[in-house]
Amino acid sequence: MSTLTEVNTSDSVNNGSPESPDAKEKSVITTEEITKLLPHRYPFLLVDRIIQYVPGQKAVGIKNVTCNEPHFQGHFPERPIMPGVLIVEAMAQVGGVLLTQLPDCPGGLSMLTGIDKAKFRRPVVPGDQLVITAQLLNVKRRRFGKMQCLAQVDGRRVAEGELMFSIA
Repeated sequence: MSTLTEVNTSDSVNNGSPESPDAKEKSVITTEEITKLLPHRYPFLLVDRIIQYVPGQKAVGIKNVTCNEPHFQGHFPERPIMPGVLIVEAMAQVGGVLLTQLPDCPGGLSMLTGIDKAKFRRPVVPGDQLVITAQLLNVKRRRFGKMQCLAQVDGRRVAEGELMFSIA
């Protein structure tokens, strides 16, 4: 398993200098770095960038929704709407980046094991930019985690829920 310290390059942007109180917060994790942390690939990699990362606490990611995505051919041809299951998967992938970076986390594949309190508030359409926040609620036995996730477009909630993870 890769860690952020292994995948960071000198081109990565940090939030502040070593003296800064926010020095442990990484402001950008690129797509290339995400592919070193998650096994997902096109067309199922649903996180374009992590724009904020606080180790062991939270990650904020972006998914740019485009009309070129294959699910829009059939969902729906006259009115393309991003399927809710893919919004949940995008939230899970942002959570997966956070979970794989826990210091005591054993190597392995992070898998979604449960969804609680999921709500879908408005449609996501081509041209939208999903901003997804995953906040760690708890970790048990270094293998199981629970996160509160929120997806927004233009500052408005589109989906939310508590997602549970396991490392296989």
